[in-house]
Amino acid sequence: MCAACLTSGLTVLLAGVYLFPKAFRPVQLNAREEKVLNTKIDALTSTAPQKSRMRQESADQGKNLKPERYSEKNANREIQLTERELNALLARNTDLAKKLAIDLSDDLASAKLLVPLDPEFPFLGGKTLKVTAGVELRYTNQKPVVILRGISIWGVPIPNAWIGGIKDIDLIREFGMQSGFWRTFAAGIDDIQIKEGRLSIKLKK
Repeated sequence: MCAACLTSGLTVLLAGVYLFPKAFRPVQLNAREEKVLNTKIDALTSTAPQKSRMRQESADQGKNLKPERYSEKNANREIQLTERELNALLARNTDLAKKLAIDLSDDLASAKLLVPLDPEFPFLGGKTLKVTAGVELRYTNQKPVVILRGISIWGVPIPNAWIGGIKDIDLIREFGMQSGFWRTFAAGIDDIQIKEGRLSIKLKK
């Protein structure tokens, strides 16, 4: 009797965790990490070394922006973010951080996404769908490589046929010769690397 009750309890618990997951807890950076991230954002939003332009403009809300001559001199073309910084950015101005979490490992970006189902959806109406996916990202032979490693729903991998047969193929090699997103994307990337917990992208001129 006790064994049956224990088994039933564990079944209910696992169903709650895997089938109907709760919202993710947004990443909160400490003061040092926040300062580093702000410095990176300042570098990306400025075409020349200037002191905290982004935060200064935020402090001057309500005032007219100062006209400036456009220039790409000393422009920063590299984007470097840690896994914690990437997830913290999601939490800054949106509740997306409660629904999306990103993991960075060597050459692989993985994502977990929670999708609320419409209350009128059959059987599972009002519940939350948990979707996970993995994409291989690297730079080889002077071009980026983007390979979808798979998509799962509630831990069950979706058949390749259901996602258009694009699993485990290099999307740049497959579609990069055609006009459209993948060709344009590849043409603008000079380098892309994912190491454990870190993303680095270098853009072309």
